Amino acid sequence: MTKESRLTHLDAHGQAHMVDITQKLPSVRQAKACGFVRCSSAIMEALTSNNVPKGDALAVARVAGIAAVKKTPSLLPLAHPIAVHYCSIDLDVADGGVLIECVVRTADRTGIEMEALTGVTVAGLALIDMVKGVDKRVSLENCYVVEKSGGRSGTWKRETTHGHTIPT
Repeated sequence: MTKESRLTHLDAHGQAHMVDITQKLPSVRQAKACGFVRCSSAIMEALTSNNVPKGDALAVARVAGIAAVKKTPSLLPLAHPIAVHYCSIDLDVADGGVLIECVVRTADRTGIEMEALTGVTVAGLALIDMVKGVDKRVSLENCYVVEKSGGRSGTWKRETTHGHTIPT
């Protein structure tokens, strides 16, 4: 296995460990992730008419996602604590569901992709919790990093989006 293809969270003996980033210099970094909550027509009607029995489902999901971004190192045991300098969670009621996008920025020593993914997934779970009383078939699908910038590896953008329109 080459050094480039080696999993960085495994030591030379194959044991999980936290990567040492002490010597890395802070740099501006950004990550964008998205996911999709597939909803029935009954849920879509409740969302668009602001008639979800539990209240403002989109607002709750947005706040839950932002809170989760800041808790990522508590949820993922090998993630580094990162100073989150900016976070946005956008929820777009679209055909057949809700597209969730999370953008996170920092000026730190390591990437912020896991924070963006955590924001999307927890926002999605909060949305499901808010609407599952309308229809229990609601589901979270296709959560992935759309793009990242900063750090040693520079800028990266996903080529495919599973058919979802990604806001830019």
